[in-house]
Amino acid sequence: MNVEQLMQDLERKNPGEKEFLQAAHEVLVSIEDVYNANPQFEKASIIERLLEPDRTFVFRVAWVDDSGKVQVNRGYRVQYNNAIGPYKGGIRFHPSVNLSSLKFLGFEQTFKNALTTLPMGGGKGGSDFSPKGKSDGEIMRFCQAFVTELWRELGPDRDVPAGDIGVGAREVGYMFGMYKKLAREHTGTYTGKGLTFGGSRLRPEATGFGALYFVEQMCKAHNIDLKGKTVAVSGFGNVAWGATLKATELGAKVVAISGPDGYIYDADGINTPEKIAYMVELRTSGNDVVAPYATKYPNAKFYAGKKPWECKVDIALPCAIQNEMNLEDAKTLKANGVTLVAEVSNMGCTADAVDFFIENKMLFAPGKAVNAGGVACSGLEMTQNAMHISWTNEEVDKWLHQIMNDIHSQCVASGKDGKYINYVKGANIAGFLKVAQAILAQGVI
Repeated sequence: MNVEQLMQDLERKNPGEKEFLQAAHEVLVSIEDVYNANPQFEKASIIERLLEPDRTFVFRVAWVDDSGKVQVNRGYRVQYNNAIGPYKGGIRFHPSVNLSSLKFLGFEQTFKNALTTLPMGGGKGGSDFSPKGKSDGEIMRFCQAFVTELWRELGPDRDVPAGDIGVGAREVGYMFGMYKKLAREHTGTYTGKGLTFGGSRLRPEATGFGALYFVEQMCKAHNIDLKGKTVAVSGFGNVAWGATLKATELGAKVVAISGPDGYIYDADGINTPEKIAYMVELRTSGNDVVAPYATKYPNAKFYAGKKPWECKVDIALPCAIQNEMNLEDAKTLKANGVTLVAEVSNMGCTADAVDFFIENKMLFAPGKAVNAGGVACSGLEMTQNAMHISWTNEEVDKWLHQIMNDIHSQCVASGKDGKYINYVKGANIAGFLKVAQAILAQGVI
């Protein structure tokens, strides 16, 4: 495998798709030695096949707003790879959604899902539609129009979407309802459903909970006591809320959260049931800002237009969106003596920030490993739906804990570099090998 040549070909085929190209380059560099040591991969063109999605759907979504005007958005679904199971990945509603971001997310999802050990392939979808400022009726009509265009490509053994940014239980409910009506079947075709119609317990918390279970294992592997450590979290949505809640339960102290308007620093800790619940209130207010936290809790400070990475903390957890932590942020974290950085958002760090962490032998783990708890819980929801049963919180949490521990073990086994554990390399190699071997076993299809 010639990484430089592959990237040149990829850029020619996918011009301007910077997120997808960044994700592909990271994986190629990580797996180069393993790939070249297995000539059967080269003969079967495994990497060339993995760099091309199975199929991509792009479609018009027309819907009617409350004033009676017809609105038009663009919808997508990238069915990336189903070598190890049906396509599995979220639906994202956000103005920033484009084909590059969804291909990157589907590519990452393929390896992430492989790490969970559950039989799930990779996919991703969404639209440039923004739920912000829309009425409940408008959101329902958009979701129904979106699924009307896509439903024939979905199914419990074909493609199982879930929620993502801009898509919570409400949106999943509307999409599942329309799918059920059109397909005339009640199956586990969507995950993240409400508990009254097939949803799994702990699903809203799963990404954040799973991330902290992974961080806990990182700490244990390096003889670090998580209790008492200070944590900076970006974002204040579902993922950040789950991470903050579980960090508190494990004895750490979250002192910073952020939003598009800036960040909050609370030296006392965002560590009481009231404060953590207030994160949910902020998220559901529709204002998309964190500044009111400092008004409600006067001991906290709000820093407008800034990132939480300037805080002196022990652990940094990017939980918001891709490429939210850059090289300068990484240098600031190192200068401040940060102990550990873990991506809870997908590709939360820029490529040069990741390179900086690894070059400086800092403890760093990538999103495809750290945030796999969300899709792992979705996989558990699929299992419950298929068996027509519902597990308790304790049962789901037990499985989630085990899956995240297993992912950590895979990363360590494939990422050891002397005394240093390169979690990026470990996650990429472990995920790639499982998918590659499945592709090989199934022939040229």
